[in-house]
Amino acid sequence: MAVAVAADDQPEDVAAAFAYLRAGVVGDFDTAGAIADDTGPEQLHRLLVEVAARVFIPVTAEDDRDAEPCAHSFLAAALGRLLLELLCHGVCLANTPGVARTIILFTDNILTEDGDVAGVLRQLEAAGMKQAMEAHPADRPTA
Repeated sequence: MAVAVAADDQPEDVAAAFAYLRAGVVGDFDTAGAIADDTGPEQLHRLLVEVAARVFIPVTAEDDRDAEPCAHSFLAAALGRLLLELLCHGVCLANTPGVARTIILFTDNILTEDGDVAGVLRQLEAAGMKQAMEAHPADRPTA
């Protein structure tokens, strides 16, 4: 499972986006608010939209190499259920909490089998941090 980050995203940007998501998973609104204040609402919204795009697109991409049913064959129905759930709960994708909630719901409904949303988010964050560190080698701490 991979999540690509934008070339200009610093490791602290990736960490902030995933910290905000983890706070949302556990309902820690104080931490989420502090992260949003520190990062800035427009910056955090941009980061979360990037995370969403880079999580959703690879997972939902069709495998057209053969005509045999595969895991991707069943994603349309799962995504439809997710979108209905979002509509039922009135989630607004134009604001930061809405984007975060969408990522969390997608992770829970599509990427986890055992309900360990926080664990999957940790894996995605590790992949994003690795990419950010590779994109910004001068920012690496030295021992």
